[in-house]
Amino acid sequence: MPALLTLPEDAQTDLAKAVATLEGPSFAARLASIAGTPIEALKARLPEGVRDQLDHAVRRALEKAWSTAVGTEPRRTPFGMDVAWFHRGVAMASGAAGGAFGLIGTLAELPVSTTILLRQIAAEAAAAGEDPKVAATAAECMAVFAIGSPNNTEDDVAETGYFAARIALAQMLPNAASSLVSGLVPGFLGAIAARFTGTVGLKLSAQAVPVIGAAAGAAINLAFLEHFREVAKSHFTVRKLERIYGADRVRAAYDALRDGSTG
Repeated sequence: MPALLTLPEDAQTDLAKAVATLEGPSFAARLASIAGTPIEALKARLPEGVRDQLDHAVRRALEKAWSTAVGTEPRRTPFGMDVAWFHRGVAMASGAAGGAFGLIGTLAELPVSTTILLRQIAAEAAAAGEDPKVAATAAECMAVFAIGSPNNTEDDVAETGYFAARIALAQMLPNAASSLVSGLVPGFLGAIAARFTGTVGLKLSAQAVPVIGAAAGAAINLAFLEHFREVAKSHFTVRKLERIYGADRVRAAYDALRDGSTG
């Protein structure tokens, strides 16, 4: 039987949606649309001084997000609000505040928006039947920052593609259940930061467009959140299907869908 047909129809449909997201990230296109600027022009807009600060800012934001969000209940919100809408509201408010003060404000609010991202990612893990309080699942939540970001030639995770990124990250954190008890492992954090920096750089580049302002800052943060929410949902959908049908079977169906082939 062709690999594409080895999963039940509902599982195949869920996997197809995941493949479309994981193999075709649209974050850059969303930013270009918001800023009204082509991608290549966006990349050139980030001031050199900000580029120099970016790597440190991203690492600090990831560490802050980890220390703030890990071990919490990601689906618990004030007044029982819908999780996704609560996170959208906070992300937009944070983006508006940052946008009002330009790039310096955006860098300052990066730990806040990254924490909101991690909480939303963890909520997607919980919705797929995983416990974000378990260290191995928490590691997978952090890995979404790398999986949902573009690769680059200086990246520690040099391969491209969803499964290549997963395998490379797993090799950097082989014993997640014990390694994350006392905090993030530097090599694992570095691999995630290397990719996430590229996505944050695009976000900052869009906000470097003149008169982008608070409103666009809110829109960019919303696009930021929605992108990683979709990547997280897809990643944890794949993991859920692997638990049900087996990793090899899901990988074969995934590859067939990605390649547009039935055999």
